[in-house]
Amino acid sequence: MDLEEMSEEESPDVYDAAWSLLKGADGILVPGGFGARGIQGKILAAKYARENNIPFLGVCLGMQIAVIEFARNVMNLHDANSTEFDANTRNPCVVFMPEGSKTHMGGTMRLGLRRTYFIVKDCKSAKLYGNVKYVDERHRHRYEVNPDWVAKLEKSGLSFVGKDESGRRMEVLELPMHPYYIGVQFHPEFKSRPAKPSPAFIGLIAASCAQLDILLKAQCCNNLLPTKMATSNEFSGTKSLHNGHPKCIASETC
Repeated sequence: MDLEEMSEEESPDVYDAAWSLLKGADGILVPGGFGARGIQGKILAAKYARENNIPFLGVCLGMQIAVIEFARNVMNLHDANSTEFDANTRNPCVVFMPEGSKTHMGGTMRLGLRRTYFIVKDCKSAKLYGNVKYVDERHRHRYEVNPDWVAKLEKSGLSFVGKDESGRRMEVLELPMHPYYIGVQFHPEFKSRPAKPSPAFIGLIAASCAQLDILLKAQCCNNLLPTKMATSNEFSGTKSLHNGHPKCIASETC
């Protein structure tokens, strides 16, 4: 909420500090959640990441936020929204799942392990997972990208690279021309472990450290991690780029 206009009016110091923190970030994660509180701030964060080529990962609600932001600011549909936040929106790019109950809250979510098929073979997400055809990830959500909007979203430049078995439920999105802008409808943290984080998180960290290309090259060789990641000593004396990104370093290649 601190990024929103209301905060600027009520607490300008807090507002300035929040934007300073965002602008100093090398990567941005918008996590899952429920309810309308803070949604506009999340949309602003996604917009900043998209427009400034900052690595971005949206998880569950975070993926839906990316779709809303894209519809509003790229497609110029300024009232685009999720029906979770505005049931009467004229441009519902995110909607309640058709099999869910709107009158009973218990047991209505899409839960558990579900399969996602990569339909774009050379996308970053598929490469991060080792160029597999599909992945099984855990879910916890009631809302999803409106299937009727997929064609026009993709026509405007958003790419849905992962879908469920029906092809109508969007699971993974990317902005192809962005260094790292990915949204996943599933929760990669549910299967992450301290010694084995999800590829989506590894990709975000690698992109934030300007080492995504190194990671993807390692993955194309079927390695879990690059054979040689940069150490702090290797960054000494390098010129920093935007938000502290170091210059690309030499590395072993496939």
